[in-house]
Amino acid sequence: MNYYNGFYIEKPVGNNMFSYEQRSQKRIYVPALLGSSLEDLQISDEYCFCECLEGEEICCSGLEKFIELKRERNTAYIFDNHNHALYFWVDALEKGMFEKGIKLVHIDQHKDMREPDRYIESLDKKDIFEYTNYVLNVGNFIKPALEMGIFSEVIIIDSEYGFNEKTRDIEGDFVLDIDVDIFSKDMDYIDFDLRMDCIKELAQKAKAITIATSPYFIEQGYAIELVKEMMGEYIK
Repeated sequence: MNYYNGFYIEKPVGNNMFSYEQRSQKRIYVPALLGSSLEDLQISDEYCFCECLEGEEICCSGLEKFIELKRERNTAYIFDNHNHALYFWVDALEKGMFEKGIKLVHIDQHKDMREPDRYIESLDKKDIFEYTNYVLNVGNFIKPALEMGIFSEVIIIDSEYGFNEKTRDIEGDFVLDIDVDIFSKDMDYIDFDLRMDCIKELAQKAKAITIATSPYFIEQGYAIELVKEMMGEYIK
């Protein structure tokens, strides 16, 4: 069963907790999982993330719909806020795309290794859906996956050294997790082609792929262009 049918989060939980009391915009939207093609990648009219920075309220539009993209060699899940990755890892695990205990390769401007307020043991899809959306946020979704044994370890690629060296040493089965903000302006010190070529190479070897377009950290039109470049090959 797919629990992503499009809904609002109106209470100060999950990704809606950031600067909640200071914001005039009190709710965020989580899209439905309806897309199956790169052509379904469109910017939503709804806000998916709001935050106050130095007294300014910043509200960001995410994706119009989430996408399950079936490729020749694996499936890629594409969504906006990065915490949704946990739900889709469980979905891929349930569908037999990989076995528990393999590696996670996490390519991101941020490590996303903060501690959540609480952990969960259940792998029930409904429980994971509620935990992902109402407890977790964009910075703390990886440790729960490690605690549940979905992954045995995480390999973080967030630097020039990571792209040049760490990617050479990845052995065995792995799930690839990409945050498109690895192409934000702050990361321009790393050669663009190096980043893109490494991602494309790893994407052909991964058992499953999760991709976050991270609206707060990178402009969504550009993010969509990048996802299309990453995933444009080997489409069914």
